[in-house]
Amino acid sequence: MLLNRESDKFIAQNDISKANFKKYLIISELDQKWGFIVNDAGYTIIPKGSEYPPKGHPGTHMFSWKTGRIINEFHLVLISEGEGLFESKSAGKQKIHGGDAFLVFPGEWHRYKPNKKTGWTEHWVGFSGEIAHLMIKEYFFKKENPVAGKFNNQLVTKLFRSIHQLIKEEPFGFQRIASGVCMQLMAEFCNTQHGSGLKNESPVSRAKHIMNEKIGEDINFKTLAQNLGVSYSKFRSDFKRQTGLPPLQYFLLLKIEKAKNLLLNSNTNSQQIAYELGFESDFYFCRLFKMKTGFSPQTFRKNEWAKLNKLK
Repeated sequence: MLLNRESDKFIAQNDISKANFKKYLIISELDQKWGFIVNDAGYTIIPKGSEYPPKGHPGTHMFSWKTGRIINEFHLVLISEGEGLFESKSAGKQKIHGGDAFLVFPGEWHRYKPNKKTGWTEHWVGFSGEIAHLMIKEYFFKKENPVAGKFNNQLVTKLFRSIHQLIKEEPFGFQRIASGVCMQLMAEFCNTQHGSGLKNESPVSRAKHIMNEKIGEDINFKTLAQNLGVSYSKFRSDFKRQTGLPPLQYFLLLKIEKAKNLLLNSNTNSQQIAYELGFESDFYFCRLFKMKTGFSPQTFRKNEWAKLNKLK
C-alpha cells in the first residue's frame, strides 16, 4: 500500500520498521492516583482488501462489524489516510475520510471499519481516569458529535508520535508525561470541532485582536461584523461558540481584567480607570466591577495589596 508523505514520515519517525505498532499498558495504583491514565496506543496500516480489525488486540478491544463493541475507556482515533465508516449508538453512522478523527466514549456501543477499496491508516490512544472524565464535559465533547474533520496536521502528528515513543520506551514517569500529551491532543480535537477548521485569522480571532487594541473605546459589534465580512448573527453565534461568551460580555471582561491590572500596578483611582477604559461613568464601572469580581475597585485593591505584603 502506498502512503502519502505525511503518513510515511509519521511511521519513519517512530523508528519502527513494521507498519503496525500497538501496546497495552499495565496500570499501577500509582498511575490511577494521577487521575489521567494512558492505557494503550498505536497505529495500524490496513491495506485495501484486508480483513478488519486485524488480530493481536486483547479480547476486550476486539470486535466485529456485525456486533460492534463497548469499551471502558476513551479512545481517540485519527484516520490519516483512506476512508471508511464509523457508527455509534448516539451518533449513528458517519462516513470517515482521511484526516478525520473520532472519539469513542466509555460505555458507548460503537464500531468502525475501513472501506475495502481504499483501506486506511489509523492512529489511536486509549485513556481513562477521574481527570479524563472531568475533562470530557458535555459542553466540549458530545456523544452525538464524535467526529472532527481536518484533524490531521503537523502538531497532531507530533503529539501522536510522542505518545507512541513514550509508551514504547517507558522511561521513568512516562505515564504522567504521556497524559499531558494526550490532554493536548484532546484540546486540539476540541478546538478543531468548535473552530470548524478555521485558521487563526478567522473573524472571531480578528475581532478579539481588535477588542484588545481598542480596549479603551466603545465598539459597535454590528459594524465590526460588517467590517469583518460576516453577518452579525453569524459573527455572534461563532464568537459565543468559540469563547463561551457573546462579544459584548467578552469585551467587558477584557476591560475588567485591564482594570484589575491598573488597580494592582498603579495608584490610578477608579474614576481615572473608568475614563481610560471607555466606561460612560465611574458609577457604571464600579457597579460592573463589583458584579464581576464581588468587590468594589477600592476593596479589591486593598485586599490584593494586603496579600502581596504578606508574601514579602
